[in-house]
Amino acid sequence: MTFKSETKETIEAVTAPILDIAIVGGGIAGLSAAYELGKHDVQFRVFEAGDRPGGVILTERFDDWIIDAGPDAILRQKPAALKLCQELGIADRLQTTLPPRTSYILRNKQLHPLTEGSFLGFPLRFGALARSSLFTLPGKVRMALEPFFAKRDTNDDETIAAFVQRRFGNEAVRYLAEPLLAGIHAGDVDRLSIRALFPRLVEAENHFGSVLKAFRALQTPTSSKGAFMSLPGGIGDLVEHLVNALPPQTLSLSTRITDIQKAGTFLLKTSNGPIRARAVVLAVPAYVAAGLLRGIDTTLSSLCNKITYASTATVALGYHKQQIDHPLNGTGFVVPRVEPNPLLAATWVSSKWPSRAPEGCVLLRGFLGGGRDPNCLERSDDALIEMARNALSQVLHISGPPLFTRLYRWTQKSPQYEVGHHHRIVDIQQQLTNVPGVFLAGSGFQAIGIPDCIDNGRETAVEAANFTKPHMA
Repeated sequence: MTFKSETKETIEAVTAPILDIAIVGGGIAGLSAAYELGKHDVQFRVFEAGDRPGGVILTERFDDWIIDAGPDAILRQKPAALKLCQELGIADRLQTTLPPRTSYILRNKQLHPLTEGSFLGFPLRFGALARSSLFTLPGKVRMALEPFFAKRDTNDDETIAAFVQRRFGNEAVRYLAEPLLAGIHAGDVDRLSIRALFPRLVEAENHFGSVLKAFRALQTPTSSKGAFMSLPGGIGDLVEHLVNALPPQTLSLSTRITDIQKAGTFLLKTSNGPIRARAVVLAVPAYVAAGLLRGIDTTLSSLCNKITYASTATVALGYHKQQIDHPLNGTGFVVPRVEPNPLLAATWVSSKWPSRAPEGCVLLRGFLGGGRDPNCLERSDDALIEMARNALSQVLHISGPPLFTRLYRWTQKSPQYEVGHHHRIVDIQQQLTNVPGVFLAGSGFQAIGIPDCIDNGRETAVEAANFTKPHMA
């Protein structure tokens, strides 16, 4: 029986369809890689384990409500997403956030606006810092003295907390670095790498000796258009247009890759039968890549497995406007971990984007979990929804039950670029040279945010296409 089974598998492997490139993972990086490969003379296919493409990009629409369950914007400053939108013919549909675009930080159960004209929350002008209600007088003085502190005499990586404490003091760590810089990545401010996530801050200190001096010198007039953009149907519109632009029969949903072996070409065992490919692009979380690489290169697998992930939950709630005793003038707020509030942050969606809620209604999103509460998702759906609802009600003075609730669980979807991440990526890239034909892409490695994932996916696709050309000659 064993002999027959092995013979059958061998026959299936030999007769399996052969592709030039197999893309594993149908998130934004994998889809962008596929879109780019559509411009090259190669045979490829995307294999996505789930029943829909897009990964953490998910937009739900019903009864004039438009809810982004994951990321809700692309950054104007990074051109890759804009370029893709132009190529897809949807750039003219891009929307910017609604004014006043003010963000808030919760301190002592009160919302305090971020300082006007700040960079990553750090006030660039003494006058604006002096007027801020967020910081105490000693905290303001310490931040204002940042230009007078000498730069480090070592180039070693350090945590976000260590960097900000050295440059701006402890209060800046508690009320800026932790909720904003680390909060963007749902991570622990005492573990995340400043060099990997905010290299501009490191470069500012190295070249100018001061973060404030650097960004005052580089400061440009503030754009009236806002830094973030989306599409009328939510950021999920981008995924839908991207998928529609792929060549026919190149996206396979509900197809899980269970194993990859190297035997001349690569043999991919899928839930729907074996596939062979000359090259493989792994656009999946690093721990998934680690599992798939175990049978090819144990060292590379181990290196990928060192990249950790955090889990988060997004809770969306709809209300009648009169239920909320707060003007909601802005985009939302972040919550420092020193505050007695379980939220990481909250977005006032209907104040941030046009036409996301029916007339007279308000759409809110609350975020839970992350490095601050790693066991958060062990709670039940009802418990998570109630936690977010109560936390939002306390801050915004909401009366009565919501019109609807939605919960979206993102288990191990937020990569944590912890101290030493840059060196880990260098080691991974070096080890990849021992496995020609394998390529890594996506947010787990060196692409944070939608634009970077698009750019990384497309660049990786070009590398994979170039690799296959000698084999096709």
